[in-house]
Amino acid sequence: MVKLSIIVINYNTKDLTLNCVRSIEEQYEKELNENQIEVVLIDNGSTDESGAEIAELLRDHRGIKVVESMENLGFGKGNNEAVKSSKGEILLFLNSDTEVLDKGLLRMIEFVENNKKVGVLGGRLKNIDGTNQKSAVKFYNPFNLFLMLLGFERLGLLRKSPKRISKVDWVSGAALMIKKKLFEDLGGFDKNIFMYMEDMELCFRVNKAGFDVYFFPDVNILHKERGSGNKTSAILNIYKGILYFYKTHKTNFEYNSARHILKTKAVILKNLGVLLNNAYLKKTYGEALEILKK
Repeated sequence: MVKLSIIVINYNTKDLTLNCVRSIEEQYEKELNENQIEVVLIDNGSTDESGAEIAELLRDHRGIKVVESMENLGFGKGNNEAVKSSKGEILLFLNSDTEVLDKGLLRMIEFVENNKKVGVLGGRLKNIDGTNQKSAVKFYNPFNLFLMLLGFERLGLLRKSPKRISKVDWVSGAALMIKKKLFEDLGGFDKNIFMYMEDMELCFRVNKAGFDVYFFPDVNILHKERGSGNKTSAILNIYKGILYFYKTHKTNFEYNSARHILKTKAVILKNLGVLLNNAYLKKTYGEALEILKK
């Protein structure tokens, strides 16, 4: 019986993805061979032929299956598609820019199995320099959103990496564990969010369904943050994700407040880009303002 299906998305990140999968094989060879753990790797319509190369390289690796998508479905829909090929009772969504460094996933499985109220369990993530990433986060109500956009997350006001198992609002989707039945009952990740904020949105619905979100520190996962993306794309998709979250789950007043906060930051940074002749700021926040017009 498969206890855990580890879902990994590849999109033009062959080396990162292979390092991720090989780290799983190194730590969980026994569990893979005994069919307790499986890896479901989906190639999200890669344009560099990395999907075909990975499929060939992993063809004879026990416990690993490769699924192909003909288009880039984004993070949420790509994961949803991969889940259809999974057999595990528990799912772990794991970014391709991660490496699993110990056997902590087994302890996470045990915690989920022994605590019926746990809906989502987030694993501790480490930076390349060995420090902990702050991947347990408070929901972005308008005040917290204002703090986030001012950069106060870096001070630990909204994000943290607890030293003990802790109940939290939401956790990073880079290492997010959830029971498959609950995930399917909730309809999976929201297909309307292409990338970024889908983890917060899922945890919000998990809470609404009467389950709790926890952070689990007793695991070591290296996360080369944004190793599989770029900064401009991240900012624009965060804007889109926040707007969608507020429009779907919040009042009109809260939605309009969020739009105003996002617009204020975009205007300030675009104008700063003009003043400094900074092409990145002008382009990125000019595009962010176009998103806010829709």
